[in-house]
Amino acid sequence: MKLRRAPLVIAATVAGMAAVLSFKPHEPSLPSATAATPPEPSSGGSSRSSRSSSSSSSRITKTVTGNAIATRYGNAQVKVTIKDGRITAIQALQLQANEPKSVQISGQAEPILQQEALQKQSAAIDAVSGATITSASYEASLQSALDKAGFRAADGSRGTSTIPDVEEHDDHGGPNGGDGGVPPGFTPPQG
Repeated sequence: MKLRRAPLVIAATVAGMAAVLSFKPHEPSLPSATAATPPEPSSGGSSRSSRSSSSSSSRITKTVTGNAIATRYGNAQVKVTIKDGRITAIQALQLQANEPKSVQISGQAEPILQQEALQKQSAAIDAVSGATITSASYEASLQSALDKAGFRAADGSRGTSTIPDVEEHDDHGGPNGGDGGVPPGFTPPQG
């Protein structure tokens, strides 16, 4: 008789485990801000719904990923979060990392670029000295994300960087670690 119950017990155990493992708790929903607003006079139901939707559109949070900007040292790509019409977060998804020096330069430049963009509320940011390519590609990816989100800086500024053409011997900043890319056709003085 015990052998007949074994398959039942095993089947019940498997079914119970499957139910436990597939359980997904739901977070309680909090009342929205519009639920706390007093009702308007019922002169026209459509006017209330249009006001509600226009006020909620200013409270939208958008998270948009910018284009991956290719450079000879690797790609740069950022993700931006815009809440209540302000840039609230910028996350670097990719930064130049084809070689150890690229990782070091990008790692040092990224927090400075992020802070400046958040402060200016624009992609029109200054290049970090010694990180020209990282700065330009970060700015270009950020501007593409802002364009996708339909975000316009309050002062109308836009990121306008182009990725400098850097010669093979250049380590993100020209000979001897300068802060600019080597212009095409530039020949250093001999002597």
